[in-house]
Amino acid sequence: MWFSKSIIDVLKELKVDPSYGLSEDEAKVRFEKYGANKLQKKNKKSVFLLFIAQLKDWLIYILFVAVIITLVLSEYADSVIIILVIIINAVLGVLQEVKAGKAIEALSKMSHHKALVLRNRIVKEVDSEKIVQGDILILDTGRFIAADIRLIESANLQIEESALTGESVPSDKDASLIIEDPKTPLGDLANIAFMSTFVTKGRGVGVVVETGMNTEVGKIANIINTEKKSKTPLEIRLGKLGKTIGMFALGICVIIFVIAMLQGRELAEMFLMSVSLAVAAIPEGLAAIVAVVLAIGVTQMSKRNAIIKKLPAVETLGSVNIICSDKTGTLTQNKMTITRYFNLEGDIPVELDNKSTVSEDGTLLAKAMILCSDATYENGQGTGDPTEIALLVLGDNIGINRKTLNTDNKRIGEFAFDSDRKLMSTLNEENGKFTVYTKGAIISLLELSTHVLENGVVIPITDLHKEQYFTATEKMANDALRTLGVAYKPVDSVIEASEMEKDLILIGLVGMIDPPRAEVKSSIQKAKTAGITTIMITGDHKNTAFAVANDLGIVDNINQTITGKEIDEFTEKEFSSKILEFLVFARVSPEHKVKIVHALKSNGNIVSMTGDGVNDAPSLNAADIGVAMGISGTDVAKGASDMILTDDNFATIVSAIEQGRNIYNNIKKSVVYLLTCNLGEVVAVFVTILIGWKAPLIATQLLWINLITDSFPAIALGMDPGNPDVMKEKPRDPNESFFAGGAGLHIILGGLLIGVLTIIAFWFGYYEHGYSPLDNAVPENVVNYSRTMAFMVLVVCQLFYTLTVRNSSKSIFQIGIFSNKYLVGAIILGVLLQLIVIGIPVMQRAFHLQMLDLRGWVIAICLGLVPLLLNEMVKVFIRVHKNKLAV
Repeated sequence: MWFSKSIIDVLKELKVDPSYGLSEDEAKVRFEKYGANKLQKKNKKSVFLLFIAQLKDWLIYILFVAVIITLVLSEYADSVIIILVIIINAVLGVLQEVKAGKAIEALSKMSHHKALVLRNRIVKEVDSEKIVQGDILILDTGRFIAADIRLIESANLQIEESALTGESVPSDKDASLIIEDPKTPLGDLANIAFMSTFVTKGRGVGVVVETGMNTEVGKIANIINTEKKSKTPLEIRLGKLGKTIGMFALGICVIIFVIAMLQGRELAEMFLMSVSLAVAAIPEGLAAIVAVVLAIGVTQMSKRNAIIKKLPAVETLGSVNIICSDKTGTLTQNKMTITRYFNLEGDIPVELDNKSTVSEDGTLLAKAMILCSDATYENGQGTGDPTEIALLVLGDNIGINRKTLNTDNKRIGEFAFDSDRKLMSTLNEENGKFTVYTKGAIISLLELSTHVLENGVVIPITDLHKEQYFTATEKMANDALRTLGVAYKPVDSVIEASEMEKDLILIGLVGMIDPPRAEVKSSIQKAKTAGITTIMITGDHKNTAFAVANDLGIVDNINQTITGKEIDEFTEKEFSSKILEFLVFARVSPEHKVKIVHALKSNGNIVSMTGDGVNDAPSLNAADIGVAMGISGTDVAKGASDMILTDDNFATIVSAIEQGRNIYNNIKKSVVYLLTCNLGEVVAVFVTILIGWKAPLIATQLLWINLITDSFPAIALGMDPGNPDVMKEKPRDPNESFFAGGAGLHIILGGLLIGVLTIIAFWFGYYEHGYSPLDNAVPENVVNYSRTMAFMVLVVCQLFYTLTVRNSSKSIFQIGIFSNKYLVGAIILGVLLQLIVIGIPVMQRAFHLQMLDLRGWVIAICLGLVPLLLNEMVKVFIRVHKNKLAV
């Protein structure tokens, strides 16, 4: 471990002279040995392989068998229609897969920068990909770091690592340190600088110790590459449903084949009947319809600032019961803010945008902080150290004109900050008078101060004064505030830097924090009401993490907080068993975050992980739902996520969960409707063949119904208005079947009823022409007419049945017939399509149909209304029963 070795040992091991650097020849040898300093890309499947993958499904296999049989029997029209169905479903699946995340590509772009390197005693800029282990890198302000390096020199060096470690402020670096603890978190490795972080202050020199995939960013990329994305609950349920239906269809076909053989039917007729039954049993449009319903939901969510990258993830949101959130930039604003200051007048809160008058002491404190800062802040945008930006904002909040202040107080000297003194001083001239301003650690200032300011009067500092300042500092620290003190002293003339920090007059100190987002607290409470637990995961310190989480209402006891170091003390099994005891995870690495997500999932939880930094990418990828921030989020986080929030608003997640629950309910309505229709078709075909009749419907007619007539109402059901009380319910069990809550019984009874009515219509077609379905010599036109009757009754039953599927207990009048205008339109369209298919001669011949006479139409409409009327009658009894229970 490079951080635990001395500079001399590291240089010796890497065989490099820090004053000379590597030679170009040696760099070339190492480049050939170790390869380019870049991240490996994850291999992508070709579009062809994605297409083939879509065909690996039980329902598709059965349809392929149906294609072969129809081709052998020269039923080419049927073959073409079934093949088109297969292709359409596969294309839809490919279009979804093509939208996969591009996390590794984003990581590669992020790490591609120029680097200042020392070679042959010459400092030059080279492409970061050409950097090799042992190269000497020169660091200056604003420079991105091209590889993981062990620092060998550092002067006031601060590096922005928030995207990697989760720290809100730049990390101080010190090359002279040797860190012995092998489990030290990344954020505490002060003698190491990491690839893709950047210098915010000071300068440094480092020797490259790791490149490419061996860097910390590379390890993240490797985690993303090797993390297997589990299927969403919806994908699992649809897969199981498809397999069940496929087995059911095969079983029915075998039974029919045996029965047909016993009845002495011809082999060709038996095969065609089996194909018809298989087509009747399989809801060919189910996958496509679910995809369309999900796509509609995605469109609606995008209008509410949530972009879904993978359609099934919408439904998964409805099952989420744990939200793991990164602290910095997600729960907090990712900008330091001064919340209060302390002087001998007391502990005084600072309100944002409050231009109210403050005391002279308070004004002097802010002025001193501003004059002793190098940051800039204009029009809401700041550059420089976030801590110093916060000081400038403090001045704005108490009404100081910073432009005038800086103009009137010209800086003529300074003593730059370093980590040993933990101080920074400036010498300013105002109207011929000279003043030193010093800011830094309050402990250092107390040691250097001989006087203190109290109510505008300078008095000698006493032990009591020091005690007051120690107490105030401790109180702020307990509230997770970072503290910064400031002092001053008038001088007669320009003095040397070494003389600036002597005999100071202490003014006071400020307390600052990365504050929570305003809307987060109410969102967490709303999620809690909906049975969803919020967990905070951060690279920040334990006390800071607890204070923020406590303020947000996530935790109320510090025992619910654990650090990454403490996590490492558990075995994987122990950690999984104890994981639910903790709600805040502090000082964690990317590997810890993934471990946390896995442990939560091992306890049966559906986990959502939110984040915006590079360090969040592996855990976003590992979670059931990864949620990235759209504004502050890195490309890496967005690439690894399932959902992106365009407004970076934690509250949008709760809104997305609400929509996810409603979308699932609508999908369930569509599935129940389609399966009821398919069961009705199976009952009609199976029973008629069982009793020795001809099949009431042929394969092409069934495909027309399943793909055309049924599809539009099913999609319209997916656009039903949401239930306003859905967030008062607990998260849905991810293992809950589509048939739970009485849906299975609904499907069986509805399917049986529709099947029986279709059989009656088929019989009536024969009866109207003076024949019986059991007669042998029945003219083909009579058979076609009878099938047209069955065809029309089946369709009308299914179209009107959609109205009753919308709610299991409320009548269509309570819901409002026109509350879903799309459904009304779909029913009208379905009727028009039926008129087209039986009215146009070409379509008649293709589907073996005829135009019905007036009597046939009356019977078809009357029988078609039966399922709707019977269901409405049953709902009356359901409502009466519910009212009795309520009383």
